[in-house]
Amino acid sequence: MTKAVIAATGLYTPPNSLSNAELVETFNAYVERFNAANAESIAVGETTALTPSSVEFIEKASGIKARYVVDKTGLVDPDLMRPNIPERSNDELSVLAEMAVEAAKQAIERWGKPASEIDAVICAASNMQRAYPAMAIEVQQALGIGGFAFDMNVACSSATFGIKTAADFVTAGSARAVLMVNPEICSGHLNFRDRDSHFIFGDVATAVIVEAADQAKGGWDILGTRLKTQFSNNIRNNFGFLNRAAPEGVGAVDKLFVQEGRKVFREVVPLVSEMIVEHAGDLGLDPTSLKRLWLHQANINMNEMIGRKVLGRDPAPGENVIILDEFANTSSAGSIIAFHRANDDFAVGETGLICSFGAGYSAGTVFVRKR
Repeated sequence: MTKAVIAATGLYTPPNSLSNAELVETFNAYVERFNAANAESIAVGETTALTPSSVEFIEKASGIKARYVVDKTGLVDPDLMRPNIPERSNDELSVLAEMAVEAAKQAIERWGKPASEIDAVICAASNMQRAYPAMAIEVQQALGIGGFAFDMNVACSSATFGIKTAADFVTAGSARAVLMVNPEICSGHLNFRDRDSHFIFGDVATAVIVEAADQAKGGWDILGTRLKTQFSNNIRNNFGFLNRAAPEGVGAVDKLFVQEGRKVFREVVPLVSEMIVEHAGDLGLDPTSLKRLWLHQANINMNEMIGRKVLGRDPAPGENVIILDEFANTSSAGSIIAFHRANDDFAVGETGLICSFGAGYSAGTVFVRKR
């Protein structure tokens, strides 16, 4: 059976960086207006006053200092507090596809082979711009790739599920190479009026090319992949096409990102840590000897805890890659950004782990070794 290799990666970063200070200024202006407009009902206990946010609160809770966003103008406007992204005509490349194409072009350039040698495209992301046609097919068309393409959504674990799927196509002989892209406009499904989550997400796109080992030059051997899902309501987004069929619910807060953060922390950290250790053992790997962890970038406290549990000690600088401070949580793209930006120092034979975890709950592990 042909083995699969991660041959190249790519990253597209939007041009607009939004700092915590900018986000807090906008949020607190909204809070001040809300509390003033509802002063009488707040005084008699009919309405709960909103609490201002702060830079210190955000950094302590998440490790996030800034995030890149597709649009900044709407996010610093207290009257809007959502991205301002104009619709495009059906004849134009859609926004998500455009981001994915840019990340893919970088990956293809680093790969050093023509796009015509790619036989499939997978668009794996938390939120698709539309129901159909598939975003992946639009990306396929824009890059001039043959074969087949489809979308998949496993929330923050979409990239590892996508790598697993791509590797399976390659090992089964269904494709010589697969392009897997993760375009994420997370600012579009974030409630910027919610103090507990208004800072969490950023926008970005990543790309991964998986190809057959006997055709690859360099890259990373995929030693093993493992996927896990376990139902939970603690992270949820109910936006969808059926919302119009129940108009009384339109505008409800659960049509955007909602989560029970403390419950997520308590339940996901042990689930993921145990999954990593068990998978490593099944592959004959010692998890404490991994050179690097490229984890989903959800929350610095979660990442540090998982790192300690897997390595059996406090990770040394660089062992547990954190890009939250610059990018925030970018859903499916986070672990790929970490991998893309922090692997140049690996020697042949050294091993690391790409890992995701998120809504579902869903989790994925991809152990890789430098070729």
